Amino acid sequence: MPNTADNNKRIAKNTLLLYFRMLFMMVVSLYTSRVVLNALGVEDYGIYNVVGGIVAMFSVISGSLSAAITRFITYELGTGNQENLKKIFSSAVTIQIGLAVAIVLLAELVGVWFLNVKMNIPESRMIAANWVFQLSLFTFAINLISVPYNATIIAHERMSAFAYISIIEALGKLAVAYFITVSPMDRLIFYALLMCAVALLIRLVYGYYCKRHFEECTYYFLWDKNLLERMFSFAGWNFIGASSAVLRDQGGNIVINLFCGPGVNAARGIAFQVNTAVHGFVTNFMTALNPQITKSYASGDREYMMTLIFQGARLSFYMLLMLSLPILVNTHYILVLWLKIVPEHTVAFVQLILLFGLSESISNPLITAMLATGRIRNYQLVVGGLQLMNLPVSYLLLRMGMFPEVVIVVAIVISQCCLVARLLMLRGMIGLSVQKYLKKVYANVLAVTFIASICPYLLSDSMEETFLNFILLCLIAVVCTGIAIYYVGCNKAERQFVVNKIHAIKNKLNRK
Repeated sequence: MPNTADNNKRIAKNTLLLYFRMLFMMVVSLYTSRVVLNALGVEDYGIYNVVGGIVAMFSVISGSLSAAITRFITYELGTGNQENLKKIFSSAVTIQIGLAVAIVLLAELVGVWFLNVKMNIPESRMIAANWVFQLSLFTFAINLISVPYNATIIAHERMSAFAYISIIEALGKLAVAYFITVSPMDRLIFYALLMCAVALLIRLVYGYYCKRHFEECTYYFLWDKNLLERMFSFAGWNFIGASSAVLRDQGGNIVINLFCGPGVNAARGIAFQVNTAVHGFVTNFMTALNPQITKSYASGDREYMMTLIFQGARLSFYMLLMLSLPILVNTHYILVLWLKIVPEHTVAFVQLILLFGLSESISNPLITAMLATGRIRNYQLVVGGLQLMNLPVSYLLLRMGMFPEVVIVVAIVISQCCLVARLLMLRGMIGLSVQKYLKKVYANVLAVTFIASICPYLLSDSMEETFLNFILLCLIAVVCTGIAIYYVGCNKAERQFVVNKIHAIKNKLNRK
């Protein structure tokens, strides 16, 4: 296995590439969300969000297998067995094709009935909602078959592919935002159709890239019973974790629709757009980091694996806090500036979902480490079982007349319970030191958050909502977060590393 310095450089390079990708995608996403919301209106935007959520519910079946495919491909790259890698890829494609057919049939039987009989959608929009459902289902099947190709890109750490192909995707979404404003037909149907076309184009591009660059990405029909049994065994237990996450997010969305209507779904959908844009930076970092955690486990380098877990958890949180705090103290002004039309409950949804993202961020490296071991039965029974409580608890609270945002409050509380369970389970699985994690990660990020938040929140209460004050508050929030991370979040060696990097950059600029 390459030395630690090479691995760290690769992680840094891949993270940087993914950041540029994310910045570009975020600008496009925020702009197109505003255009689409104004073009569709609050009601149609909410319908698209919740109907797409029904289709996403069926990813509870596929999500577990997708995680299994990613883990097996990355693990085999860590061991260096090319023949097994070819077998795993072809087996994975075979599985996904069969699964796509099964899910489409199940969705047509169950999903169409649920949409037309149970959902809270105005009668005049039912035809459009059914079109959205069918187009979303087709898009879902395309993405499902493409999972082994994307997993291979990530396993090989070719993050530049994502950066370049994202330009095509962003241009496609910009085109969608334009064409929907001059739609020759029902705007909701036309929007779903165009988004499906963009998804199909991107999947074809990813497939072409993989076949051209990776030897194992040449599909041939393979039925290796032993390999399939191992993958399905892994996926079977991971099904609990995959289902709990989907039921938490999309199930919560549907419960909100049943009790509160599509207008609140629109507020939640906007909040998740903000969260996706912000959390994407952490996702990019973890996408670059995850293969190294899995490969270090496969090669037996446990010390380096532990280092990645602890540093990854802290850095994930710091990056998310740096982006989230300016939004948390300026939420209402940002939404008015961005959307013009701000549905009721949107401000609270945005703030709570960002807090939920912060809660989840320190668990991401723990989840990767768990998947790397392949021994996930007990872990998924405990942690997955806890997460499954999100839907029934949220349903009961909304039925009792609680405010819609309670769905996210429940998710935050259960997220913290899951973190405790993960630490206790991983202590036995990989020898993780719970005490060390609580001291070096949990207590560390809490202290940084508290210190960074004091000044921005005090000032936000006394300042009017103007553009100048908005810029000033953002700068103060970023500076306070940076100072808190440097002096409280970093140890002496890490602070020296930052200083050395700054001096190196200065020297390089001076030579020019």
